[in-house]
Amino acid sequence: MATSDAGKEKMIMLQSSDGEEFRVEEVVTMESQTIRHMIEDDCADKAIPIPNINSEILSKVIEYCNKHVTAKPGNVSTVSPGASASNTVAPATIAEDLKIWDAEFIKINHATLFDLIQVARYLKIKGLLDLTCQTIADMISGKTMEEIRNFFNIKSDYLPKEEEKICRENQWTFQ
Repeated sequence: MATSDAGKEKMIMLQSSDGEEFRVEEVVTMESQTIRHMIEDDCADKAIPIPNINSEILSKVIEYCNKHVTAKPGNVSTVSPGASASNTVAPATIAEDLKIWDAEFIKINHATLFDLIQVARYLKIKGLLDLTCQTIADMISGKTMEEIRNFFNIKSDYLPKEEEKICRENQWTFQ
């Protein structure tokens, strides 16, 4: 952990499973409940290892957290250039901009999306977990059982006749 010059944010070093290190503002790392607890327990004297998370995914997580921290009302980035602190951007505008940013951020391949879900869950980043899970829910919404199986690459445990019987007995679930 390193402290920056006066007036700047305290920096935390995060290390991915493949050894890459990321210097991140402490306020950004606090988006993760897991990392927050490590810092609060004084486990952050040197680089905090983030096991099972490669540098590609960790950089995406940091990008997400950084954007969401800087978009919070009261942060310097939400104040228009040359404006006073009392003349900030409207919260509704910030929320809309963040929604647009999230929609672009989440346009990723399925493997990366599934990795982000696992990482958001492990690091306990509620906003990222909500965004990624909602994206998956939107992708499978309105799909048939077979299409969902194909999407998740799930093989059926039932023979076709068994599956047909179960579907008939539970027809109400498909309405």
